[in-house]
Amino acid sequence: MELRCVWEHNGDDTLLYLADLTGAFTRGATLSEAACKLEREAAAYCRWLDLPAPEPDAAVHIVQVHTSEADVCDADTDVLFDSERGPLAPEEYARLKALALRSAEDFLTLYEAVPQKDVSTLPWRATFYGRAPRTAREMYQHAQSVNAYYFGKAGAEADNVGDIRACRARGFAALEARPGYLENPVCTDGYGEQWSLKKVLRRFLFHDRIHARALWRMARSTFGADAVPDVFRFGG
Repeated sequence: MELRCVWEHNGDDTLLYLADLTGAFTRGATLSEAACKLEREAAAYCRWLDLPAPEPDAAVHIVQVHTSEADVCDADTDVLFDSERGPLAPEEYARLKALALRSAEDFLTLYEAVPQKDVSTLPWRATFYGRAPRTAREMYQHAQSVNAYYFGKAGAEADNVGDIRACRARGFAALEARPGYLENPVCTDGYGEQWSLKKVLRRFLFHDRIHARALWRMARSTFGADAVPDVFRFGG
């Protein structure tokens, strides 16, 4: 078994995406640092979805390299995978949609379990998009707030109203009302970034995973190791 990866980098700063585990990723100040985290990330992702665990010491195979101008060190990204081009089969779309909805549901479960939504021991930190979320409420609202943005990149009108799963489900309904949405065309936005529907689906999972991990860690450090359920199975 091998871990097939897409490597996005800005200088040495690296994001490695597990090509066969949609949304799974590692990051590091160098390629080798990110690569050292791959086995653990793959194992956590497989636990989350009850998939067979990857073999220990699996070989890393980089299938695509993308040089980015994004702030990769803060998980900013603009890569379009080669595999995210071309029409989407209905079965593949249904699988990715189900993953995106499950991720939203699990994020909501994690958020609702935090005992005090506006309390955090995390320090303030600046990022490319402004001040990093510190509290559970800020992290949840940030994860929810990308709904309209991401669906817009696939040509669908969506909103950020209601809980994260509800607004995501409405976004899918709006998307599916568009003729030919499974054709998965590649479009370039006003910033020069290329998008497709398949990329949008991956980005939902990727973005959820970033902030769910941050929320889980913050809750454990602020309220105790058993304060919230490990619904994404980050810890084992």
